[in-house]
Amino acid sequence: MDLIREHLLNRTGTVSLQVLQEYFVAATRKCHLDPGLARNKVQIYGTFRLVEPVLDDVLTAIQVHRLHTISYWDALILHTAKKSGCGVVLSEDMNHGQVIDGVRIVNPFL
Repeated sequence: MDLIREHLLNRTGTVSLQVLQEYFVAATRKCHLDPGLARNKVQIYGTFRLVEPVLDDVLTAIQVHRLHTISYWDALILHTAKKSGCGVVLSEDMNHGQVIDGVRIVNPFL
């Protein structure tokens, strides 16, 4: 949470619309967080610079998925991160330390 707080305060964070959607589903289904509270958190995280994928992003993510044999959804996250100028993606689901198309994956829980 300190990392999120730091990026909120410094206005340096970027998040994709896809990640906000995935957060809501995981928070309410897997963590059983109250949907109202999860919505409030999405609204807070939505104050980061928001990246919304378009058709070209979807097509490029398909290529990234095929070239690197990662899930399409992870490929879309990585591509939109790269497109928005992010050099690091925080994820507990992807391979920590791996670099794909110039974007480094970091598990913030390690």
